[in-house]
Amino acid sequence: MTSEDSGKQQPSLARAVVVVRRGKLWLVPTVLSALVALCLTLLYMGGILNPNGNLRHLPIALVNSDQGPPLPGQQRTLGAQVSRSVAAATPPDTVEWRQISRSQMQDQLASGKIYGALVIPSDFTSSVAALTTTRATKRPALTVLTNPGLGSLGSSLAGQITQRAAHQASLTIGRQLAAQAAEQGADTTSRALLGDPVTVITKVGHPIGNHSGLGLSAFYFTLLLVLTGFVGGNIINNGVDAGLGYTDNEIGPWHTRRPTVPISRTQTLLLKMLMTAGILVLTTSLLMIAAVGILGMDASHLPLLWIFSYCASLAVGLGVQAINAAFGGIAQVVSMFVFIALALPSSGATIPLHAVPGFYRFLALFEPMRQLSDGVRAILYFDARADAGLTRGWVMIAIGGALALVFGFAMVLYYDRRGLHRLTARPAAPASPLSPES
Repeated sequence: MTSEDSGKQQPSLARAVVVVRRGKLWLVPTVLSALVALCLTLLYMGGILNPNGNLRHLPIALVNSDQGPPLPGQQRTLGAQVSRSVAAATPPDTVEWRQISRSQMQDQLASGKIYGALVIPSDFTSSVAALTTTRATKRPALTVLTNPGLGSLGSSLAGQITQRAAHQASLTIGRQLAAQAAEQGADTTSRALLGDPVTVITKVGHPIGNHSGLGLSAFYFTLLLVLTGFVGGNIINNGVDAGLGYTDNEIGPWHTRRPTVPISRTQTLLLKMLMTAGILVLTTSLLMIAAVGILGMDASHLPLLWIFSYCASLAVGLGVQAINAAFGGIAQVVSMFVFIALALPSSGATIPLHAVPGFYRFLALFEPMRQLSDGVRAILYFDARADAGLTRGWVMIAIGGALALVFGFAMVLYYDRRGLHRLTARPAAPASPLSPES
């Protein structure tokens, strides 16, 4: 470095030191950064730390097919006793045991309405009774069914709860059998075998594909749709503003400023929304090509998946444009909270909504990611059934898109009528790399 260069840089460094000492320069960035860090930590960590403690009304089917007859001296079959003891042994309000038929269970597994099931077979009582005789050919069994399409954690929670209930039922039955065997003079080995007489078998109740991320592909695909709309919307917003001359365009050391185009806020928002609708056709197609065509994600109903994905991203993109038009400089933070920060922990796609605090269940009523993930999950895992969440997804996409249009254009029309123009027209600046003097 020459002495001349050193002399030029010293005043610049001194100026930076002087400017950085200004308290007002620090105030807004510091406060906003601190609030964002605090809120994000509370939102994300608050929803995942204690799923068992927050568990409320997790729906699990309880299917009693036991046809009896009851054991001697008893009025009810063992299946009826197990059903009653399972419901009574579960902590109140944690599980919603749905005592339904086998056909109803299959329908609710296939539509994602239950996280699992406990099935008592038709010969349960007779199989248990045979253990005390020489006619026993097999141990009685209770079957635990899981539903991985509702996510690995939700299915695992249901499986653990159901397995504990089944083992507890086995021990209860075992105590009765051991007492009877003791009265009949059975040896210690026989009584020990009768102490836990029931085998618990775990099976997948509603299978999904091997390339489904253990039930998480729907969540990550939905996240990509939201990010595509969110990031794409902001890229379009910044690109249009730079192209119309309302913001500077900087790439590395190059800086340009186009002539300001006289255009109203309403016309600008319309332009951005039209570009969003057009560009998302390409990005949605590329997203599906990458996920399904290149990576091999298990997916059926591909035309429906593309249409739903495009409309989902479009609703997010229109929302981003509306928020940008309404809030200006802080819009990206606002839209980040609306579409990302509040949406992820309330989506119910990784941790079931039945296992998060009530605040997140409230957010799930309107936050977009929950509605979109339910629709994607219905298409990917549940044969595009309307009652598996697809209808709700379409309805919320329509509501979200309509709200974005109404809110966005209401705000810009108000600004235009009040004469709140964005910038005064200024001439273009020549494009040139920054020099040391600048």
